[in-house]
Amino acid sequence: MPFTPTEFAGLLVFEPRVFEDNRGYFFESYNEAVFHEAGVTMKWVQDNQARSSYGVVRGLHFQAPPFTQTKLIRALQGTILDVVVDIRKEQPTYGKVFSIELSAENKKQLLVPAGFAHGYSVLSETAEVMYKCDNLYNKGAEGGLLPTDPSLAIDWKIPAEAMVLSEKDQVYPVLSQLQSPF
Repeated sequence: MPFTPTEFAGLLVFEPRVFEDNRGYFFESYNEAVFHEAGVTMKWVQDNQARSSYGVVRGLHFQAPPFTQTKLIRALQGTILDVVVDIRKEQPTYGKVFSIELSAENKKQLLVPAGFAHGYSVLSETAEVMYKCDNLYNKGAEGGLLPTDPSLAIDWKIPAEAMVLSEKDQVYPVLSQLQSPF
């Protein structure tokens, strides 16, 4: 099975089967039948791609109901530390952090269901990240958590002085101040 469950309900690591030879490699980054066989049946409606330099931290973002998004994240080039925080109040993992390195080399992907704040840091010189979404982006439903919230103790694997955050990401609330819509 190419999906590995985590301790978080619905949060899955996808490792595609990679075929390599002297010409390079080939793999299916998404195959509807394989995903459906594993119970992953959402319809993808939007693909996003971002390029960032070392030290950039994007996130922690979410879309509030009814505009929630499930995401399938992967690194096309470089290496990122992909991080999620469970903000689903009824879950025993509420407020807990999960992180995984995604890279062009390991070809792993993270399936992030609605109800998580999501972000990543760029660990390589540059990284290109692509992610599928099962709902269209809605500016009015945008929310987030402060990526440097001390209570979350996230090790972004970037020295504080090298971190590059957007102005928006610097003013999000800490978890204790978040009124989670989930």
